[in-house]
Amino acid sequence: MSNDKKTKEWGNISGSYYVKKNIWDITFKICRGILLFGLCFLILQPLLDKLSISFMSWEDLYDGTVISIPRNFTLANYSQVSSLMNYWASLFQTLLIVLGSSVLQIAACTLAGYGFARFKFPLKNFWFLCVMLIIIVPPQTIMSSLYLNFRFFDVFGIVRLITGKPVNLLNNVLGLFLLSMTGMGLKSGLYIFMLRQYFRGMPKELEEAAWVDGCGRFKTFIQIMLPDAMPMLTSCFLFSFVWQWTDSFYSTLFLSSYRMLSKGLGGLAERYAQWYAQVYVASGTGGVSNFAPVAQTQMMLATGMLMCLIPLILLYLVAQKAFVESLSQTGIKM
Repeated sequence: MSNDKKTKEWGNISGSYYVKKNIWDITFKICRGILLFGLCFLILQPLLDKLSISFMSWEDLYDGTVISIPRNFTLANYSQVSSLMNYWASLFQTLLIVLGSSVLQIAACTLAGYGFARFKFPLKNFWFLCVMLIIIVPPQTIMSSLYLNFRFFDVFGIVRLITGKPVNLLNNVLGLFLLSMTGMGLKSGLYIFMLRQYFRGMPKELEEAAWVDGCGRFKTFIQIMLPDAMPMLTSCFLFSFVWQWTDSFYSTLFLSSYRMLSKGLGGLAERYAQWYAQVYVASGTGGVSNFAPVAQTQMMLATGMLMCLIPLILLYLVAQKAFVESLSQTGIKM
């Protein structure tokens, strides 16, 4: 009888323990869900506001009763911004330049990162310190040097010897490609560091097994190391593409005559003000001010920003799928 009583007491204790544990788990999940929802809302709320404004008509913009959902849904803002930015031509040109620059940059950074991770050479730590300086020093501090070097570009006097004068690589996409393929492009130091850390974490037994099978260093790098590094390469390519897509420093320095979306978005307010003055002020229906209304200008900027972000969102969705697939396919089975 005493044993049955003890068993019953232990059953009550264990039952209450599991009840308390379940209550704690449910409470933790609810709090975690609320916290994640709040963080996501803080991140997405500005984007949702711009999305809402971009579909509003001018009547909705000045209507105090319209907050988030447009009453008069319209696509006129997208048509207007597309015309002011010359969107499709700028999109095509930006896509070609940024894609080529990103591919060259990741190729150069991959070779550099693999070299720092796997090989020993003189002054290795010093050169890696120089890579760290690329991350720390902002490119604006060397703008004068970049301008002079690419305005009067020469390689040890060879170009001057052949042509009689240096080459002007400003306002030329070759200058941007040259920076990318030499590992000196935008944020290249960060990609070299990330790839170096990834290659250092890969087991050396993979390379040794490949060498035993008759592979050289280059074949081992191409057939063994690169396929396994696809997740990191995909991440670095995403970073490179996004940062160059929205960059205004290098595009202003090297691509001043090219139609880039970042430059188009930067000058959208001025072009809208000029359009407003020509259409409304000249006709006498918009008042006498030479400046477009601030609310309408902000509406155009919000629409233009969304139009610049749409290709990045689509790229991320595609790259995210490739990233997950590469994780599942290239994992090392121990």
